[in-house]
Amino acid sequence: MTAWRVRVARRVRRAREDRGQVAVEFLGMLPLIVITLVLLWQCALVGFTYTLAGNAADEAARAAGSGGPGACERGGTQDLGASWRASAAVRCSDAPGLVKARVTLRVPVLFPGSVDFPFDVTGEAAAVREGD
Repeated sequence: MTAWRVRVARRVRRAREDRGQVAVEFLGMLPLIVITLVLLWQCALVGFTYTLAGNAADEAARAAGSGGPGACERGGTQDLGASWRASAAVRCSDAPGLVKARVTLRVPVLFPGSVDFPFDVTGEAAAVREGD
């Protein structure tokens, strides 16, 4: 055999020896990939819960500023999904010429409606009291 054919034969033999190596490496990395994706999803849920709490506080303050009794609670929970609504705590207080609202929500673990983390997310807002 010529030197060129010997080199090609060695490369082919080496390629056959490495067969399946990519699959083994992928299976080794799969848990790390899944854990990373789960952590990123959980971070997105925490951020979304902060957004929901802020929006709910805005709506509660706006409703309490222009509505009657019970408007604060209704305004704060009307746009929340059922799983966040179950853990929502809406409180409104009066200040001179203002209505202040505070909405507290629980952060779900992995998907809403399951177990919640033991910490709360709070959103606060204020609106001018109408009719004063």
